[in-house]
Amino acid sequence: MGPWCAQMGVSGWVGMAAFWLVVVALVIWALTRLFPGQPGGSARAMLDERLARGEIDPETYRLVREELDGLTTAAKGTP
Repeated sequence: MGPWCAQMGVSGWVGMAAFWLVVVALVIWALTRLFPGQPGGSARAMLDERLARGEIDPETYRLVREELDGLTTAAKGTP
């Protein structure tokens, strides 16, 4: 064997594997923070999030929620 592999024992290989796992995990974590996905919830969940973030006031929340509930009921076919 050449000088590159002969000097590295089992602990060296384990250490190298652990190092690369940490590097890949950090890259994946950074990418998920930089490019967050679309909210995967329903319209009601997004409305709840907007209220929680303070983007809308409670009165607007109630009005939009009533509209959403009306649309949901109409979509199901019940009056």
